[in-house]
Amino acid sequence: MSQTTTWKLFEENALTHSAAHYLMTVHELIEEQGYARVTDIAKALNITRGSCSISLKPLKKRGLIREDQNKFLSLSEEGLRLTKLIEKNDELLETFFRDVLSVEIDQAEIDACKIEHLISIETSVKLAHFISFLKSDHEAVRNFMMELKKFPACQTLLPVTPKKGTQSRRGKQWN
Repeated sequence: MSQTTTWKLFEENALTHSAAHYLMTVHELIEEQGYARVTDIAKALNITRGSCSISLKPLKKRGLIREDQNKFLSLSEEGLRLTKLIEKNDELLETFFRDVLSVEIDQAEIDACKIEHLISIETSVKLAHFISFLKSDHEAVRNFMMELKKFPACQTLLPVTPKKGTQSRRGKQWN
């Protein structure tokens, strides 16, 4: 596939990084306090209400976010589906970066956040299967992980795996 074709496919992605953050913030606010308003989203994202309103318009137009007569926001079925997909992708990517590549916790979070909304469902499913395999007690997995850590090109890239029970910036516990 040519770079031009790949770039066009990238541009057709369902969500921008920013749009993903707005959807996630609406979802988190509703989970935490039972409602979400433009003011709440602006405060959570540390932006002005005006910027927030402008950024929410395309999401409303696409039917991902709804606003009732009292200015309370909610996610549509499709908005919720995308939010759940982003959450799952974030979890998969963080796990892969942290547990397989031994990326530091904070960096794994940052990198997962950068691409969680970009990967396809097919890639997400295959990554989930791969991680499940790597978490199995299969002898081939143990050997692979030991060899990976010994591989000269990876030694500078593979710091010590975080200790179990370590907490991330978002308050997640690593098991």
